[in-house]
Amino acid sequence: MTNNFLLPILHPAAERHGVRLLLWRDDLLNPDLPGNKARKLRYNLQAATAQGHARLLTFGGAYSNHLAAVATAGRLYGFATIGLVRGEEHQPLNPTLAQCVADGMALHYLDRATYRRRNEPEFLTDIRRQFGHPYLLPEGGTNALALRGVAELIGELRRHTDFDAVAVAAGTGGTLAGLALGLAEAAYPARALGIAALKGADFLRAEIDALTQAAANRPLTNYELHTGYHFGGYARLPLKLRAFIQQFQADYGVLLDPIYTGKLLFGVLDLIKKGHFTPGSTVVAVHTGGLQAWAGFL
Repeated sequence: MTNNFLLPILHPAAERHGVRLLLWRDDLLNPDLPGNKARKLRYNLQAATAQGHARLLTFGGAYSNHLAAVATAGRLYGFATIGLVRGEEHQPLNPTLAQCVADGMALHYLDRATYRRRNEPEFLTDIRRQFGHPYLLPEGGTNALALRGVAELIGELRRHTDFDAVAVAAGTGGTLAGLALGLAEAAYPARALGIAALKGADFLRAEIDALTQAAANRPLTNYELHTGYHFGGYARLPLKLRAFIQQFQADYGVLLDPIYTGKLLFGVLDLIKKGHFTPGSTVVAVHTGGLQAWAGFL
């Protein structure tokens, strides 16, 4: 891996506040399966193979990057895939779900009340029985094995630069938790920082704490979650955010996605403007992919 994956962002706000801002292009890591989804799936796919599973089953909304990633992984690695989608079916399929079907995923729709039961043991037992005992991946791909895959990013970053903070967009919180775990296991004195893409995302702190407690056998305090940059909620793209993304692409030649990384970079730059980072700090923002989501906003 070369430094083509690490791009300096020479933004006036960063330069004015003495902060070195870098963008890690995880979206370029694997052209077929880009971003954090590949990391979260890596050890789950190994476990599915080791356990003799031929099918993967997972959950997501109609524009889920995770559903798209699991469908692609199934095509690439020879798994049948099943996606349980929140809400009613709408035809024609949106571009994300159409790509899932093109990659071989069988879609089934759950009403919202049923979908809310997706983590209940009794419900999951019924789902396993109904679909022939597939390997289950949770919504967003977030579990202990996913954290292990994400944690490896810390070592990759350190081979290229020292840093004081590593920032990611937060949906289910798994990527943020994995980065916190990677920092803790490396005893590296930096912080993981999450910019929530969801409105009302304070609940994620308890989920991240539970994930890191289970993975590290102790509570981790080396992360922070910022919940004020949701722009009205998940998959909302007001003019202010769209204009920011367009200007970022014009200035730095990098397209951000409308659901996660656009909010991430807006939030990080706003925190820099507010003096959140000590002058002389290096902050690495991680581009986690998800660009196929643009098809739903064009």
